[in-house]
Amino acid sequence: MINDHSNDESEQIVTHYRKQDKRLRVLASPQKGLVAALNFGLQTAKGKFIARMDADDRMRPDRLRQQVETLEMHTSWSLVACQVHLFPEQSIQAGYQEYIRWQNQCLTAADIAADIYLESPFVHPSVTYRRADILKLGGYREGNFAEDYDLWLRMHQAGLGMAKLPEILLDWRDSPRRLSRIDPRCSQQAFAQLRARYLAKDSRLKSHRPLVMWGAGRKTRQRCRLLMEQGFMPIAWVDIDPKKIGHQLHGVPVVEPAWLLQQHPKPLVLVYVRNHGAREGIQAFLAKATYQRSRDFLFIG
Repeated sequence: MINDHSNDESEQIVTHYRKQDKRLRVLASPQKGLVAALNFGLQTAKGKFIARMDADDRMRPDRLRQQVETLEMHTSWSLVACQVHLFPEQSIQAGYQEYIRWQNQCLTAADIAADIYLESPFVHPSVTYRRADILKLGGYREGNFAEDYDLWLRMHQAGLGMAKLPEILLDWRDSPRRLSRIDPRCSQQAFAQLRARYLAKDSRLKSHRPLVMWGAGRKTRQRCRLLMEQGFMPIAWVDIDPKKIGHQLHGVPVVEPAWLLQQHPKPLVLVYVRNHGAREGIQAFLAKATYQRSRDFLFIG
């Protein structure tokens, strides 16, 4: 139990349970802040696996057994997460409902690798990972970004296997003061900047394959610009708005989706469309056009 300079009764409560179960270790983080506490826990832990947990969430009784057994069985995996239940239900907004719906369907290693740039694929307190693998990557990093999403992206680019169990094993508490709601490191802009940094290092983009960006709206262009500023210019923008087709953005033509059917070899398509229903339609179109997910197109949040 890592005490991150709490000023309530947390330490007394944990000390009470420590008297009942000597396996509990109560440690005071020498520095303030979540990243410092996480890295202190990583460095001082003695176990092979780390199961993340926050003080206000609820773990289902079978979580640890299932996740440890899974990692013992799949020795090539570095991390396994689980589906989550967000509570209390009456306070959950539509955006978070959609995020949890997507989270709980993004299960396999292939799903996670394909959608890693769409959203953070794991609820942080739901993961269990191999301690040695995370230490080799340098642990968590401090910066103007969400420390957990940054870690998942580094694990992905390092080729470490990650998957998710198809059972709800964690109740994730929603609250107005949760960091993901109020911390600027968890803002949409911070996430977009983090994705762009890792996209620029992705082998599929560094292969110099022709690049197409799907979506020509103002907000989409703002996110695309983060990648373009690093030298990744598209050969075309794809849009379905007839008012935009035929025009140019940054000297690059705006084309209709059917244009992709005529391209040989296939370009790499970065789909910046966020709407869930629209994403499904785009995926169906690209699949019919024999574009393969992850290899020929990526969804970008």
